[in-house]
Amino acid sequence: MGALDGKVAIVTGAAQGIGKAIADGLAAEGARIVVVDLERADEAASAYGDALGLTVDVSREEDVERMVRETVERCGGVDILVNNAGVYASLAMRPFTEIPLEEWNRVMEVNVASMFLACRAVVPVMRERGGGKIVNISSGTPFRGVPFLLHYVTSKGAIVALTRALAKELGKDGIYVNCVAPGFTMSDGVKAQPEVVEKLRDVSIAARTIQRDQVPEDVAGAVVFLCTPAADFVTGQTMVIDGGQYFH
Repeated sequence: MGALDGKVAIVTGAAQGIGKAIADGLAAEGARIVVVDLERADEAASAYGDALGLTVDVSREEDVERMVRETVERCGGVDILVNNAGVYASLAMRPFTEIPLEEWNRVMEVNVASMFLACRAVVPVMRERGGGKIVNISSGTPFRGVPFLLHYVTSKGAIVALTRALAKELGKDGIYVNCVAPGFTMSDGVKAQPEVVEKLRDVSIAARTIQRDQVPEDVAGAVVFLCTPAADFVTGQTMVIDGGQYFH
């Protein structure tokens, strides 16, 4: 038996990369997975016996509400929400004075507003079930003040603040909200951008206590822990998973 037998878990951005590794980890513990992504959600869901695949733009209110509604209709409820979807690898590193407002707004919509929308949609369902677990994926960049990605770093810092405030608000409902902040991870999206790998891979490894590539499975282990009963007295926390690059 797995620690999450009988639980229903929504994972956004789960068709590849870190999201897929998280979905794999939760499924291994017995959770029924709802794969949410912009593309290939059904294909990714087919890897799990009883999974549901939903094509969703997490920055759109109506899409997020449909995501939760269809999950409840087809799976009976929601016990776990992992807010993983976000924009990163496609962003060009540049001085903040050169970031167009349109791009800034899009990063905030996808990386921050999407989490607000998903939490707002799922919390009433979790309350009905007597509790739940929410894990938000942030980044190690806000703690290190990484330059030339101001919109991304700002958005990931906002996720930490969102997590803390929401944890305070939902604790009485048995809904525990935590955050995982990965370092530079060799996800599918990152590997598809050779210029990003060239700029950041070697310098990231050199800065770590554990000097190797970070892979999606490194992040998934922390997320799975936070979703299990082993973390039932943990809320409002941010776990930095970066191989010892930053201590806080």
